[in-house]
Amino acid sequence: MMDIAYVVAGLILLVLAGDALVRGAVNLSLRLGIPPLIVGLTVVAFGTSAPELLVSVKAVTDGAPGIALGNVVGSNIANILLVLGIPAIISTIHSSDLGVSRGFITMLAATALFIALCFVGPITWWHGLILLVGLGFMLFDNIRTARSTRAVASEDDLEGADPSAPWWKIIAFLVVGLIGLPLGANFLVEGAASIARVFGISETVIGLTLVAIGTSLPELATSIIAAFKKQADVAMGNVIGSNVFNLLGIIGVAGFVGDIAVPASMLNYDLWVMAAASLLLIPFILMRHHITRAVGIAFVAAYVAYTVSLVA
Repeated sequence: MMDIAYVVAGLILLVLAGDALVRGAVNLSLRLGIPPLIVGLTVVAFGTSAPELLVSVKAVTDGAPGIALGNVVGSNIANILLVLGIPAIISTIHSSDLGVSRGFITMLAATALFIALCFVGPITWWHGLILLVGLGFMLFDNIRTARSTRAVASEDDLEGADPSAPWWKIIAFLVVGLIGLPLGANFLVEGAASIARVFGISETVIGLTLVAIGTSLPELATSIIAAFKKQADVAMGNVIGSNVFNLLGIIGVAGFVGDIAVPASMLNYDLWVMAAASLLLIPFILMRHHITRAVGIAFVAAYVAYTVSLVA
């Protein structure tokens, strides 16, 4: 029970501290005169991935690389099958409204690069360097494309933006985020690792299931709320951005913290499930088929089947 309490407390801290960090960083950036468009493509993107980043880094430093890798691979699978599947059951995701083809191609390329590096693992600093360089190119391309298409963003487009926020409030958000994130990551990793030992389950499986679903809860909650507002289409952009940052940014940074061994089970199974889940989106993004309720049910059923296959 104590281990479960650690996991729950860790997840709550990660969600609250992650939100605080994003709010503080967004308003600090706006106060410093950084354009909202750049803030949205960089500060917000990094901030929303902070919980997953802290969990993976903590797992590597604690000698639990299976949780670090499982967190990223499992989160990417959950993002596609659950974070898109559940909103589609509530409200059809219309492909004509997406406009994320370029980002989707980037996600497929990031997935292929990540899988290739795993096969020449263990993941070390030079693997991390390659992934971070890829992330840098992606950010540069996004900013260049946004500017060339004269994309416009305002403070109203940024969640948590308050241009008139006083300095004490901005600093308070940042302090809460910077203290809460590592504390939450510590609780979650320690609790998850202990649960794995008690039940005789590998840390990789715990990372792929419990930790991955936990760190994907903010994206899932946001997508469900959007679906009830008949705005389920916004979920697709969030999923693509989150998956790219997970692969390139999180494992890129974690590779500098310590060597990450890639379990044989992941090379033989989980990486390919992640690749297959990514390829499942081709008809809906590149061929403009709608993600209907039936497709959403199939996505969720596929995720349940995958989870059962891990713990059976």
